[in-house]
Amino acid sequence: MHYAGTNSRDEMMLVLPVPMVTALVLGFMVLRMLAGERRPLAIAVFLSACALQGLVVALVQYYGVAFLRPVQPVTASLVPVCAWLAFRSSFIEPIRPGRDFIHLAAPAFTLFSVLFAPVTVDAIIPLVFLAYGARILLALKAGGDALPLARLEAGRQPQWLWAGIAASLVLSAVSDTLIATVILAGAPALKPMIVSIFTSAALLAAGLLGLSPNAFGEGDQKETPRAEPPEATEADTEIMARLDALLASETLYLDPALTLSRLARRLRIPAKTLSSAVNRATGDNVSRYINRYRILHACDRLKAGDTVTAAMLASGFNTKSNFNREFSRLTGKSPTAWLKEKA
Repeated sequence: MHYAGTNSRDEMMLVLPVPMVTALVLGFMVLRMLAGERRPLAIAVFLSACALQGLVVALVQYYGVAFLRPVQPVTASLVPVCAWLAFRSSFIEPIRPGRDFIHLAAPAFTLFSVLFAPVTVDAIIPLVFLAYGARILLALKAGGDALPLARLEAGRQPQWLWAGIAASLVLSAVSDTLIATVILAGAPALKPMIVSIFTSAALLAAGLLGLSPNAFGEGDQKETPRAEPPEATEADTEIMARLDALLASETLYLDPALTLSRLARRLRIPAKTLSSAVNRATGDNVSRYINRYRILHACDRLKAGDTVTAAMLASGFNTKSNFNREFSRLTGKSPTAWLKEKA
């Protein structure tokens, strides 16, 4: 994801450099998406931008393709912009061209600087990466558990995943600053090592994004203590009654693609209002509240004779890791142990 100047031709290698490997791996992932995997278009565009930047970095830094040198900072500035748009359209709200295309001002300004003020480029690119990485982190902090378009079945995994993506953008800004520093310090030989290390980190982050939405799970980590939620209001109680009535009549929780946004639309209230009401009334987030319904349904299916896998799939879960974690959290036992106890 880096853009600083060219590397010595002595760095030509018989093995593929890390940025080229990054480009090939991400390019393969994009092709898989286009071949049939269901992913938002913005995510494919983001991964394509990462792949393009890896290719340009490899050609300029390792193979001395000089005519691409002015292109490198422009393609670099596309990466954080595409990351932000992918995050926003995947978890907050769909892209609106009239509103979101303003972000293309970042690569446009970078192109202007390359052409008319090249001395400023070394400062512009790290600032763009830092700004968009911080923007994603702030959006995650402000949204908390209320990412309207995130599947509730995924729990907090989207938040952890995108925190990693944002961190990689910030690290890219740090690495570009380090590259400029070592060049000014008269130690350009360190530049290839810096590029390789930080490009590997960028590949890891982008790779997580391209995998299953549940790829970055919480595992079996111990939960951190949560502060007591504020006392529920009368309005919260009324919202919870409406939510329970809706779930009892329509069993929306059996849909693994259920989102906070969809629930809020059915109740005709803002997503943030629903999330806050559930938190204040129960001390849980919406995902965990919905998972209570799912686990109760799974218990009924297990008692009716379903296998663990069949009960899991029939109850709105897509992955065994999520199912086992939530089942254990709510019953204190694994599905297999619970079945043995009920037998």
